[in-house]
Amino acid sequence: MRRGVAPALLAAVLFGASTPLAKLLVGQMTPVLLAGLLYAGSGLGLCLLLAARHWRGRNDSAETLQDRRSSGLGKTDLGWLAGAILAGGVAGPLLLLAGLSTMAASNAALLLNLEGVFTALFAWFVFHENFDRRILLGMAAIVAAGLMLSWESGAGVALAPGALAIAGACLCWALDNNLTRKIAASDAVQIAACKGVAAGAVNLVLAMLLGASWPPLSTALAAGLLGFCGYGASLVLFVLALRQLGSARTGAYFSIAPFAGAAIAILVLHEATGPRFWMAGGLMAVGLWLHLTERHVHRHVHEPLFHAHEHTHDDTQGHTDDNARADADPHHHHAHDVAVVGRITHSHAHQHEAIAHTHAHFPDIHHRHRH
Repeated sequence: MRRGVAPALLAAVLFGASTPLAKLLVGQMTPVLLAGLLYAGSGLGLCLLLAARHWRGRNDSAETLQDRRSSGLGKTDLGWLAGAILAGGVAGPLLLLAGLSTMAASNAALLLNLEGVFTALFAWFVFHENFDRRILLGMAAIVAAGLMLSWESGAGVALAPGALAIAGACLCWALDNNLTRKIAASDAVQIAACKGVAAGAVNLVLAMLLGASWPPLSTALAAGLLGFCGYGASLVLFVLALRQLGSARTGAYFSIAPFAGAAIAILVLHEATGPRFWMAGGLMAVGLWLHLTERHVHRHVHEPLFHAHEHTHDDTQGHTDDNARADADPHHHHAHDVAVVGRITHSHAHQHEAIAHTHAHFPDIHHRHRH
């Protein structure tokens, strides 16, 4: 669980910071073109990272099991990846940038907490992740805060068009998150690079077909760099968190993103804040706290499983005991053709035998059982 929390929180900070910074670029180009540049910067930057990693691997003097740290995408992963790209890489950014063009960045940043709510709803009722009363109360607080920010002043019960657009973006990203969860055991950098390249290409072609005018080179490069940090690096970290925490919990930790975005909008853009903003922020903080303090422990059964992903081995051999050490990894005790020394991260296809035990866990790639 500790391994999943850190990347989830860092992914949230990077993405949250990108929202008000993207606001600075919205007026300089069309939303479609900006979405294309953001994702193109993400995809191209990560492709360079993949190339550098490949070049380094080819020049290693001796390849051992410890050097093989990533599991590439397989044929069965491509359908899930395509769906994630269409939902999160094409539709989501367009709706977000359309919403940003009509509302304050600080309010938009907090409204992005709805992504965690929609992610959890998909995870619970479509993909059957477990949830309890504490998680449900946390989501209720986040929904209430989102609704508080959505009502347009003086418009009665009508929702602001910008808020509806951003809520639609959150729905698209929630579907993306749950589809990506299906392939989270694969190479996180490769997944994020594919999303960035595909989404960037689609949005850039759409922008050209719609007659968008290109911004100055310096502006385009700034958008690409913002996309690499706020979309590319953030997505790599998010996939790593999905692997450890599952969709709903990762979405809950990711709820810190709007707070990072709102802080930057207030400090950098000098946007005004009213009582409604602070009340909504308080509700979202309560919801986030309820998620962060959750603990899920029960006896569960692991069915036999064969897959490939990054993992480490613990020196504890009593992995079927209910009282195994708290920091032990009770799921990876298998033989290797090459000796593995110590707790070194590596990747290869391996077989899990059926076991039953009790320990604290989230619905990671080894704990997708019914409750």
